[in-house]
Amino acid sequence: MDERIKIDPLAYGFFKNEDAEIIERTADALVEGAKNIEIAFNRHLLPHVWCHVSGGAGFSYEYGLDYNFDPSRLEQRIEKYPQHAEYITRVRDGFRFFHDGCYRDYYTATQRVMMESGAMWGGTWEGHSNPDFGRIINLGTNGIRKLIAEYKEKNLYDTDWFYRALEKTLDAIDIFGDRFRELAIKLAAETDDPKTKKRYERTAEAFAVIPREPAYDFNSAILAFWFIFSFDGVDSPGRFDQYMYRCYAVEQDKEERAEMLERLWETFHDSRTWNLCLAGSDENWNDTANELTFDILKLAAEKKYETPNLTLRVHRNTSEELWEQIAKTTASGIGMPALYNDEIVCPALESIGIPPVHSHEYCMNGCNQIDIFGKSHMGLEDGEVFFAKCLEYTLHSGKNALNGNIETLFSGNAREFKTYEDLERAFYKQLEYATFLACTWANSAQAHRAKYKPNPLRSLLIEGCIEKGKDYRNGGPLYGHGQILAEGIADAGDSLYAVKKLVFDEKKYTMDELITALEANWEGYEKMRAEFANCEKFGNDCDEVDAITAKMLNRFFKVLKRTNTYRGGVYTGGCSPFSRAAGYGRQLAAMPNGRKAKDPIIADSTGPVPGCAYNGPTAILNSVLKFDHWNAGSGFILNVKFDKTLFDTEQGYANFIALAKAYFGMGAQQLTSTVIDPAELLDALEHPENHKDLIVRVGGFSAKFVEIDRGLQENVIKRAIMNE
Repeated sequence: MDERIKIDPLAYGFFKNEDAEIIERTADALVEGAKNIEIAFNRHLLPHVWCHVSGGAGFSYEYGLDYNFDPSRLEQRIEKYPQHAEYITRVRDGFRFFHDGCYRDYYTATQRVMMESGAMWGGTWEGHSNPDFGRIINLGTNGIRKLIAEYKEKNLYDTDWFYRALEKTLDAIDIFGDRFRELAIKLAAETDDPKTKKRYERTAEAFAVIPREPAYDFNSAILAFWFIFSFDGVDSPGRFDQYMYRCYAVEQDKEERAEMLERLWETFHDSRTWNLCLAGSDENWNDTANELTFDILKLAAEKKYETPNLTLRVHRNTSEELWEQIAKTTASGIGMPALYNDEIVCPALESIGIPPVHSHEYCMNGCNQIDIFGKSHMGLEDGEVFFAKCLEYTLHSGKNALNGNIETLFSGNAREFKTYEDLERAFYKQLEYATFLACTWANSAQAHRAKYKPNPLRSLLIEGCIEKGKDYRNGGPLYGHGQILAEGIADAGDSLYAVKKLVFDEKKYTMDELITALEANWEGYEKMRAEFANCEKFGNDCDEVDAITAKMLNRFFKVLKRTNTYRGGVYTGGCSPFSRAAGYGRQLAAMPNGRKAKDPIIADSTGPVPGCAYNGPTAILNSVLKFDHWNAGSGFILNVKFDKTLFDTEQGYANFIALAKAYFGMGAQQLTSTVIDPAELLDALEHPENHKDLIVRVGGFSAKFVEIDRGLQENVIKRAIMNE
């Protein structure tokens, strides 16, 4: 064996034929990795694949991300293998070409400054995806090879290099499978524990079939799933209850089946798996929930883990039995499942050219972004625009009020605005400019990835790639739309309304007085600040403030839909703050809604700013319903808190179900319900050691309260206490 393989087998494979196309070089790297990298079963005895090399090698590949490259580790290899110093140096410099010329550098000076200030960003990471892992489970690699052979003959272009890359990637998958079978046989022989021995023996039996041929029972299906899922990088399982159900239904041993599902659930939790989607409708509105759907909901409630991020699709034909189980799982306090409304999401997807037969295949990934299972690459996320920061720029003539630097375009001297319409026009100019910068940055990143970062594994598992002879990142999937997220929506809406009311309608203050007070961070202007802070707020079913907030968001969505992606689609929008909400708040100056500079409390979803909803959950829902939810092609998150006592009775369950049904029936896309005790949150803030398992909903995901940022903790508490 060539000694250079020991240095870094993935790098060896990638550089052994530098004249080949990058996707084939990537596949060569995977083949060498499959032969040589260390493999293992995890603590739940599932086969886990990471495409990296132990012992400090410099190159790894994780499909949810990009090339991972550490030049210092390669330099350490020179010390260990001085006879190959020239080769290692060439590898280091070669990877530096991909790494240092990375998409993160594809931005203008203005884009960089606005990203650093929190106003926007675009394309700075690959995002999540929903490959069809069912292709390995239900077709096997040999079934996929037949697809390749069929479309290789049909394709009129010179794409042999593309199909060679896919075939080599299938070879890598098979090599890993053979090695796991050999390892299982070895470990079975070495263990004295009868249960463990039996488990390894059954695993060896399964790998005599998978991954080349379809899984034949739930044990083999789970092994095949986790094997390919971990190879892909542990992202989002997608419509798990659909593609796994064939094997779940045929499993004869119910105890074995339950054990396998539990082992997988523990592994999901250990690995911080992202989004698993349940139920939903087909294009004829038939309900697709099955026995596995219910068993997963029950297991999630029992385990009370914050991961995976569990979402569930509801629609006109969702059964009462499923609604009852949804309520019971929600009552467990895990902040899941997040509910999505097929009646809104499917038409939203159809409005951008996705037919019903595929729109009803949607699922979520990451926190809550919307994807078409096994058929798309839709960004997840391509970028973000912070509405409140755009308003700050508007009020300060394009300046960042926290440092005084001019960071964006001049939209007029706000001190001289004579009407609210002047202010609104200037704000829209800033908002649309930030949106334009986010989209153009995202497109430059997409172009870079298409050229330099092909993905042969996902090209095998996403419909359209094999058929077109195109890579997952270069127009291969059936759908290539994009998603730019909105943050600080209510903060901007509340501020605009306060200015309209107190400056332009009631004429209590001038724009000059307001901006002077903002520049002073409200210091010395306490009475004035109180008046602005006490203006009506979004989330209380106040038509005028709600209309201002909805108008700006709907305009944002329309601008996005007029903008094309590099991948071959259009942009849509959503709202998914994730853990970024508090960070955005710290980058925001004083605002007309009464907030002071750098306060981490900002809106953490499409709902109100925490602490600003005074009329209960029904008023919150009514305000959010004034948005056009069908305009949102990405997750449009609303977090609502319910007191634990609501779920103490059957009537409480019924009231929750009725509220959710009414909300969705009036045109809402999504609802996340957190069941908590405000007193417990306050105690957890002071005594975290006593509340290690307390789970809360943050942005679009659930997390252990004691592990999140202090600013996010305060955000959650304020929302919980004020929204009782």
